[in-house]
Amino acid sequence: MLDMRQLQYFIAVAEEEHVGRAAERLHISQSPLSRQIAQLEEKLGLILFERSQQRIKLTRDGRTFLNEAKAFLTHANRLESLARRLGKGDEGGLCIGYLETAMHSGVLPRALKCLRGERPAVHIALYSYHSAAQLEGLRERSLDLALVNEPPAADDADLDSALVLNDPMLLALPEGHALAGQAALTADDLAAQNWIGVMQKESALRHDAFVAACAKAGFVPAITVEATEPLAALGLVAAGLGVTMIQQSLRHQVPQGVVLRELPWFGYRSYLWAAWHKVNLRPLVGIFRETLTTAAVPDEGGAG
Repeated sequence: MLDMRQLQYFIAVAEEEHVGRAAERLHISQSPLSRQIAQLEEKLGLILFERSQQRIKLTRDGRTFLNEAKAFLTHANRLESLARRLGKGDEGGLCIGYLETAMHSGVLPRALKCLRGERPAVHIALYSYHSAAQLEGLRERSLDLALVNEPPAADDADLDSALVLNDPMLLALPEGHALAGQAALTADDLAAQNWIGVMQKESALRHDAFVAACAKAGFVPAITVEATEPLAALGLVAAGLGVTMIQQSLRHQVPQGVVLRELPWFGYRSYLWAAWHKVNLRPLVGIFRETLTTAAVPDEGGAG
């Protein structure tokens, strides 16, 4: 194995063509420097220098070796610098799994914007997976972080999580609808409407939980049309095909022709968790995890 220090000594002697000047440059005495060069030649089985009383100069093989030695040390310095930046989380890559909710709500875009502003060299790869596939990706270490609608079990030996979204629901009505300007809305008012359901591809359980929350609040939604995601449902509301509920964080994406109303008495909420492996092998993962949790927006007042 090549000795980095010997390579540095060799380069200094080759550039100075004088052991004494090279020794001064390296802040060592001539005798140890000469020994190090001789040891390098012996290790390589190669004569690097032609020696005379007046001067020392590179052999043809020595000149070839000098070019490669300089390139080697340059790469080694770059590698050390990269390792230091990786150690501080300034560079590297992140593989992030996510649900559509993470995008629509702004949780993931806000966190990525913060990360890119502070660490522009980080490479980010995003994967739209179901929650179960994301958690499996964390276990296999193919994902660094996951954004899921159900956290891993509290006693999970490998995974941990934190809540990053806790969103109340808003009622979306067509503009000009009879309930749009009504002072207060009741469960009976909602029971009489045609509903646009959101059967998200992530899980039928969420749809069932929403219907159960409606029943607990005193009405059962008469679902006449189903959409696969909230923004599509809002487009159908704008077309006058019925009413729907969306999470509060989507209120800025509501199209023209849609009015939002708050329902303080309706208890269903939309949740999103960030999940990660408990064995954190890279600082960057911890940095982005912290960014995700701090960039999460708390409940805000919104609709009329």
